[in-house]
Amino acid sequence: MNKRLSMMGIALLVIAIVYSACSSPAAAPAATPAPAEAAAATAATTEAAATTATEAAPAAEAAAPAAQTGSLLDTVKSRGKVICGVNNQLPGFGVVDQNGAYAGFDIDFCKAVAAAVLGDQNAVEYKYASSNDRFTLVKTGEIDVLFRNSTWTTTRDSAEVGMEFMPVNFYDGQGMMVRKDSGINTIEDMDGATVCVQSGTTTELNLADYFRARGLEFEPVVFEDNDKTLAAYDEGRCDGFTTDKSGLVASQTKMQVPADHKILEDTMSKEPLAGAVSQGDPAWADAVRWVVYGLIQAEESGVTGANVQDMLKSEDPTIKRLLGVEGELGSKLGLPNDYMVKVLEQVGNYGEIWDRNLGPDTPFDLPRGLNAQWTDGGLLYTPPFR
Repeated sequence: MNKRLSMMGIALLVIAIVYSACSSPAAAPAATPAPAEAAAATAATTEAAATTATEAAPAAEAAAPAAQTGSLLDTVKSRGKVICGVNNQLPGFGVVDQNGAYAGFDIDFCKAVAAAVLGDQNAVEYKYASSNDRFTLVKTGEIDVLFRNSTWTTTRDSAEVGMEFMPVNFYDGQGMMVRKDSGINTIEDMDGATVCVQSGTTTELNLADYFRARGLEFEPVVFEDNDKTLAAYDEGRCDGFTTDKSGLVASQTKMQVPADHKILEDTMSKEPLAGAVSQGDPAWADAVRWVVYGLIQAEESGVTGANVQDMLKSEDPTIKRLLGVEGELGSKLGLPNDYMVKVLEQVGNYGEIWDRNLGPDTPFDLPRGLNAQWTDGGLLYTPPFR
């Protein structure tokens, strides 16, 4: 019996030991900080993050100017010349003369910008801009400004093409040239005709629209530049030659027998021709824009290259502001206050530019028409200089 009791005691002892082992608490997890301790830890983390951000801020601020590109106006001033995209095939507007110098109506607007920004009308590098690549040259920065018989349209003014157009400097319309002995008197007589036209222009699109709207058939004969288009027509490869009417007048002077051709009275479109710069640079755009306006306002106010020094004494408030005698309009544009004095002394006003290149003493003798001052029944009109 004692043996039996001993065995039971041993069994009970084993059970007790096992139970004790099974009921021992597991290893305690990492202590959870008290609320005050947690708040302190959070504050420390926040402070550290703030310190890091504060230390990083100066570096970010220092890097910001490098990420910004300055205005082209500053670039032009530093470079010392304006790169101007122009035509070199359109007499009266943009050609290279017998001395190898660029001349023409549009060329003088390039000179005016150079005189205003740099004080020297000759501080210009001219770059030929074809009808196909002119806007690309502006967008890529290969030229600073475009003055090249280019029509202001919705698409070209949109983000798709990205031009910012300047004030219209020539109001034009598309026309048609034919041979005098062709029997053609109006475009209605041209059903089934072949027409020489330049590619990459509004001219090409207007031609199709105008003929289609009248139920007329035609065959376009397309060339990449004005000289090739004109030559093909002059050789008799087309019944008609179409471009802006000003371009027709200019091109006629280059033909073998100019008197054998005539320009029809039909006007096929509105063609507001204007300079252009790339979108996104308001300082440069404003500088160029107010040079063009200054040329127009100077003519309206009777300020010329010959009398500009005398006009500095004028009591007319508009003239005083235009010439920088009163106010600081030039400096607000990033230009000298007397920028228009330099422009007028070196280039003249809008009317002088017109007369020199297109007026009565030129082979073109173009009437001002829509390009007259608003006071003379034309469309030239500027915002106030104030």
